[in-house]
Amino acid sequence: MRTKVAVALIALLALVPVFSHFTGESFYVTLVSRMMIFALAATGLNLVMGYGGMVSFGHALYIGLGAYVVGVLSFHGIGSGWIHLAAALGVGTVLAALIGLVCLRAKGVGFIMITLAFAQMFYFLAVSLKQYGGDDGFSITDRSDFGVIDLNNNVVLYYVIFSVLTAVLFAFHRLVHARFGMVLRGCRTNERRLEALGMPVSRVKLTAYVLSALVCVLAGVLLANLTRFISPSYMHWVVSGDLIVMAVLGGLGTLVGPVAGAILWLSMEDLLSSFNIGWPVLDDFVRNHWLGVLGLMALLVALKLKDGIYGIITARYGEKP
Repeated sequence: MRTKVAVALIALLALVPVFSHFTGESFYVTLVSRMMIFALAATGLNLVMGYGGMVSFGHALYIGLGAYVVGVLSFHGIGSGWIHLAAALGVGTVLAALIGLVCLRAKGVGFIMITLAFAQMFYFLAVSLKQYGGDDGFSITDRSDFGVIDLNNNVVLYYVIFSVLTAVLFAFHRLVHARFGMVLRGCRTNERRLEALGMPVSRVKLTAYVLSALVCVLAGVLLANLTRFISPSYMHWVVSGDLIVMAVLGGLGTLVGPVAGAILWLSMEDLLSSFNIGWPVLDDFVRNHWLGVLGLMALLVALKLKDGIYGIITARYGEKP
């Protein structure tokens, strides 16, 4: 059942541009592109939070980092997508390794607060960059140039995002079922026992943190190309909170759960912000207070659906999520 749900979800995502073409609603391509970008970031976070038990409240930092590398290089006339990608991954690797070395010295609430502190530190750094728009951000004239891959075509960009997402899902599937993944999952259960057995726990956790961050950097690069806009808000703690909600909503410690959670969360965000069922009082209330309604729904899911949407589906057929 897990395989069937995953294949069905990926097939539906692959067919969105076809559906959009026949309905004449190009908006769906952009909307689902954004969903897949955040699904990619939530999948990256899920590696450390769902499999490793490390709750990071600062992964929005890496989304913003990837976006700012694209924006700053474009601002200075460097339009090559390969340079954008290499620079973003290079800077992201160094920064994630340094931050990881500091954060992983703490556990539990300490780890959460340190990751949050680093993210907010870089958020305010981005706000202070007046040359690049400061708090207002700035627009990007052209998308990254990858030669034969024309990202200025929204459908091409959609399938690039889709390809990156499926490639990351496949790579993570192999990773979590390898020896590395077994040790990482063991860290969530009993870290001290693994250390007693001589496992390289610290190295595994740091590697997982860096890999998780790099996936979010990729999401940032793609987000900058989708929106053609850079803003410090990409690094704000609220975005990190959204990623956590997406992972929990879909199902922590599952491969496809964060993807389903991101799609559901952003779909509800879009539906509630334009709510209209023909009852003026109710419609106005929901449209004006849709964030509160969305937060209440997230609270109910956290309390009642502890395994997430994907976990509930698989558990119903006797499978562990």
